[in-house]
Amino acid sequence: MQLSNKPFFHINKGILLMLLSSMCFAIVNLFVKLLTNANGLFENFQKFPPYEIVLFRSIISLSICIYIIRRKNIPFFGNNKKWLIIRGIFGATALTMFFYTLQNLPIAIATTVQYLSPLFTILFAIPLQGEKVKPIQWLFFLLSLSGVFIIGLTKSTGSIAFNPLWLLLGLISAVFSGVAYNAIMKCKTTDAPITVVMYFPLIATPVMLVLCIFNGFTMPRGIEWLVILIIGIFTQFAQVLMTKAFHHEKAAKVTPIKYIGAIYAIGIGFFVFNETLSLAVFLGIAFILIGVLLNSFLKFKWSEIRQN
Repeated sequence: MQLSNKPFFHINKGILLMLLSSMCFAIVNLFVKLLTNANGLFENFQKFPPYEIVLFRSIISLSICIYIIRRKNIPFFGNNKKWLIIRGIFGATALTMFFYTLQNLPIAIATTVQYLSPLFTILFAIPLQGEKVKPIQWLFFLLSLSGVFIIGLTKSTGSIAFNPLWLLLGLISAVFSGVAYNAIMKCKTTDAPITVVMYFPLIATPVMLVLCIFNGFTMPRGIEWLVILIIGIFTQFAQVLMTKAFHHEKAAKVTPIKYIGAIYAIGIGFFVFNETLSLAVFLGIAFILIGVLLNSFLKFKWSEIRQN
């Protein structure tokens, strides 16, 4: 009897890469929250402004990227420079806004609102990628946005009151991320993943350095250096893994995997930062995730139908 060479258990490479990326992002968000010293927790840590954390993160990421690019003899500035620059500008701006929301919102809310970025990715992909949007998708968009509205109306998670304006900043961050993801897709066939990743810190580093010069700089001390190093290294892992996931598989198939980060965020918020969520906040988070997941699921199914 001939045995089959097909493995009994097989995980799509793109899905596995996105799963690992989501885990790395969750670790980054945890330590960013620690360094912003939200709600007076972890008093041994100094309070760092978000733009300074972006600066440290970018310096570490840029150093790693330059080393890899030189070692692999990849063209330093890449090929599709227009979209690489757009990726860097919008990605850096989105991240800085997101770090501000992490500082001022419960981690579960900040993370979940950022997950609206795929919806805006689709909206920008209509003119940029020729994306076709079916009528039912607009219903899913509305469902997700209604989740943000519900959270904003509560102005509290059950344990922490917050300013709803930070939700608006998170929404703008998701919009900018949508542009950045479209830029990544534009560079899919023109540039190596490491080059796409590099343009983020290449643009963020000088901009954040100027902000630190004019707005003040907090010198890290002791274990804070280790935390900053972890943020930089795990961010690099997360960015490379995510970019490779988009290279290996269609976005509609791998994007839903990143939303497992919402579960990580809820757990981190509860066990580390003592953040409890009200029923209304849970409902808002559920609306956001259901709308985004349904949209991604249908996109994947429609792409399968077109292929068959």
